[in-house]
Amino acid sequence: MARMSRLRAVLIDLSGTIHIEDAAIPGAVAALKCLREKTTNIKFVTNTTKESMAMLHSRLTRIGFDIKQNEIFSSLTAARNKIKEMGSRPMLLLQDSAKEDFIDICTDDPNCIVVGLSPDSFNYNTLNQAFRLILDGHPLIAIHKAKYFKRHDGLALGPGAFVEGLEYATGITATVVGKPERAFYEEALKTMSCVPEEAVMIGDDVEGDVEGAQRIGMKGILVKTGKYREGDEEKIAQPPTAICQDFPAAVELLLRDYL
Repeated sequence: MARMSRLRAVLIDLSGTIHIEDAAIPGAVAALKCLREKTTNIKFVTNTTKESMAMLHSRLTRIGFDIKQNEIFSSLTAARNKIKEMGSRPMLLLQDSAKEDFIDICTDDPNCIVVGLSPDSFNYNTLNQAFRLILDGHPLIAIHKAKYFKRHDGLALGPGAFVEGLEYATGITATVVGKPERAFYEEALKTMSCVPEEAVMIGDDVEGDVEGAQRIGMKGILVKTGKYREGDEEKIAQPPTAICQDFPAAVELLLRDYL
């Protein structure tokens, strides 16, 4: 296990790391309370796109977490910022609950396509409409390209396969705005007033959480909950800084040695 220097900021994934749908990971609520006693420089970074920021925050507080809404940095936020920067009118392949975060953005006569996790949109007619818009020269924006995620009933297909299907059919490469993109982590760190070398990322996705964070100079702790599968740590060139059984074990490691 690599030695970590003293850290000033902790970034924490949500789904699969501290909760799975409406159930907290055992011990995670108490572990977060302990972590807050040592540092307040915490940000919850998530690729969750199936619900708005307000709904996500409500879910987390309902299951016992003491988290402020402004502590959550979402890939939906990154996508919204990108669309406003482009001045575009998006076709939103998002669940209705997630579209609440785009309520003041015009979607008439769309000139770009935004894809998140949207089971209701992943049908032939909707994807074909997106396909035709891309062929007409309109950009494809992927909120993220996760392969799968953890639900209470097991692993479930993520949006990555649908994004790559559109890429394959059109020959166009999507712009990805969520984890593991460098810009996503850099924007989150700006709100924490620290550089990557002073921060650690805790997550269950070895590529989206750990590899993405370590690529820009952060430390990465992989937890064996959520979407973790045996041997995931061997899928990336640079091994995780640490591998822990779960979020409480990761917090124990940080409090013991690095904060």
